[in-house]
Amino acid sequence: MFQTILLTIDVEDWFQVENFKKCIPFSSWPDCELRVEKNVHKLLDLFDSIELNNPTNPINSNNSINPTNATNPIDSKNSINPTNSTNPINSPKATFFILGWIAERLPHLVREIEARGHEVASHGYDHVLCREQSAEDLKNDLSKSKKLLEDITGRPVYGYRAPGFSISRDILSLVEEAGYLYDSSFNSFKLNKRYGQMELKPNHGNGILNKISESFYEVPISNLRIGEKVIPWGGGGYFRLIPLKLFKQGVQSILKKQGAYLFYMHPWEIDPDQPSVKDVPFTYRMRHYANMGSTFSKLSLFIEKFRNCKFQTCHQYLLSNNTPKEVKSSNY
Repeated sequence: MFQTILLTIDVEDWFQVENFKKCIPFSSWPDCELRVEKNVHKLLDLFDSIELNNPTNPINSNNSINPTNATNPIDSKNSINPTNSTNPINSPKATFFILGWIAERLPHLVREIEARGHEVASHGYDHVLCREQSAEDLKNDLSKSKKLLEDITGRPVYGYRAPGFSISRDILSLVEEAGYLYDSSFNSFKLNKRYGQMELKPNHGNGILNKISESFYEVPISNLRIGEKVIPWGGGGYFRLIPLKLFKQGVQSILKKQGAYLFYMHPWEIDPDQPSVKDVPFTYRMRHYANMGSTFSKLSLFIEKFRNCKFQTCHQYLLSNNTPKEVKSSNY
């Protein structure tokens, strides 16, 4: 059986990161230089350029999960025909968790991601941490961002990732109520206080997948466990800081134990020419800019080293680990 890697991209720009919020408030975002589009295109081109040693799931899978409370039913007419698609079928497929604020300004970029065979999912609207919002505001944020992306692509949005991994059991319930099929926000590394913490039920051999209810799932960030210690190994700044040879060994260990590994990163992490933000603590600057100049080539080498794995979207991974009652045609 093939081991699976889930590439996930949090689509936000350099000025929207949590560490810069005090010096770059939301009100100033319209005045900031948008650099996310060219960085996303660079990632899309990289994924298209790599030919895997085994086929990924077909682009127009006939085994889609359709949540009963989804706002848009899936229609086979919306599936992309692989023969007409601009992206190679045997290239890595990723899930792009897109900030609504970005999608509103760059709808063509959202459609480009979808057209290249990747999954479009939600990262909320304006990157406010979930726990900093009232229940009502969070409900509005979840619904607004989901509908916005669905209106742009004409397809259902199944997945959500909370800004800053700020998730909890109560927040998960709201995500499910908003019509999502899965969440991918849980990061078990406890030393980062922004990350939400909760207990997950045993997954009973379903790789990294956790079933929260009959129609809702958690697809957590992958970390390395050594005894009782959790070492952050899911990507982001940790990927930029850890030498690739060592990072590869950790991923291999996770794959051996769980059969799947979920990786995350941001488009701004491959952009060393982005504006430099000075008025933040040194630790924030270090975490943001460390090794940024080598991240793109490192990512390329990382994917090449795991070319024998199956690279799936989160939704594809759900399909391959479940036999849902509702089955309809889907692009993802």
